[in-house]
Amino acid sequence: MNGDGLPDPPMRDFSRSLPMALLRAREAVMDRFRPSLRDFGITEQQWRVLRALHDRGEVETGALAHLCCLLTPSLSRILKHLEATGLVSRRPAPSDQRRTLVAISPKGRALLERRAPYSEAQYRAIEDAFGKERVDALYETLENLHDALEKEKS
Repeated sequence: MNGDGLPDPPMRDFSRSLPMALLRAREAVMDRFRPSLRDFGITEQQWRVLRALHDRGEVETGALAHLCCLLTPSLSRILKHLEATGLVSRRPAPSDQRRTLVAISPKGRALLERRAPYSEAQYRAIEDAFGKERVDALYETLENLHDALEKEKS
């Protein structure tokens, strides 16, 4: 019973909570990647930023925050650190001086290239444990879920 004397509404079992299932899977995956991130002296969030910049080239900070699933204030702190360590560079956008463009630096690219074999080894281990076809299907399923939920918002 709730505080109003009414029965509690039915709720699915905690083991069937989609957010919790996704978090458990994320943690299981990240447990494989965290040791090498620590070895290279970078955080998960810093790695996401470097990877996004490596793949996308120079990006405006708002778009980068969206790409990396980071809040803008968090991204600002991350970029300050990455710039101080020489892994990224920032400059004002030519079209709007209030906007900032970010790019991976040669030092950042070199770090990515040194760490890439460790990352790829973990991807292979995950494929060995779960199956390449199932990993590919998981990517597709997660992308479809994302797209369906984003489409519903608009």
